[in-house]
Amino acid sequence: MALIYMIEVASTCTGWSEVCSTAERLASDAAELAAVRGMAASGLACPAPVELGITLASAVEQQRLNRDYRGQDVPTNVLAFPVWEPETHIPPGAPLLLGDVVLAFETVVREAREQDKPVANHLCHLVVHGVLHLFGFDHLTQAEAVRMESLETSILAELGVPDPYGDTMSLIEPEPVEP
Repeated sequence: MALIYMIEVASTCTGWSEVCSTAERLASDAAELAAVRGMAASGLACPAPVELGITLASAVEQQRLNRDYRGQDVPTNVLAFPVWEPETHIPPGAPLLLGDVVLAFETVVREAREQDKPVANHLCHLVVHGVLHLFGFDHLTQAEAVRMESLETSILAELGVPDPYGDTMSLIEPEPVEP
């Protein structure tokens, strides 16, 4: 039986559709592939449907969430609010409630412009990044960052998005190149 992924994308900021008319579809596609790959990479075996939410918000909305839930009164590019935890028992027939990912429109657009990349590509990257956080992937240590970035770039390649870490924004220090 194929696993069912139920992904709800809500756009609460009109800027998203003005800058990227396919933002909701791109977010849904990126979230589904990230969920499939994240589940496989985490070793989770779940026969239940997987549910997650993506909110394409404004920076003001996201800053409020960041302040209220993380104690940081600033907008950021992506927030992930996991519901599921690895040791959580899922009752038979119940869905796996993975969590929610929230992107801040103005921040994502500004970063895409600063990094000279299409907003659509940056949107996909941040959705993938956020969904992987819902599965417990992180980048607090070098080893975690290497694993997470590797998985991100692999997923993004499947989506046709170039490696976002091919520039100076990487969390991983590049290996020295010998002449």
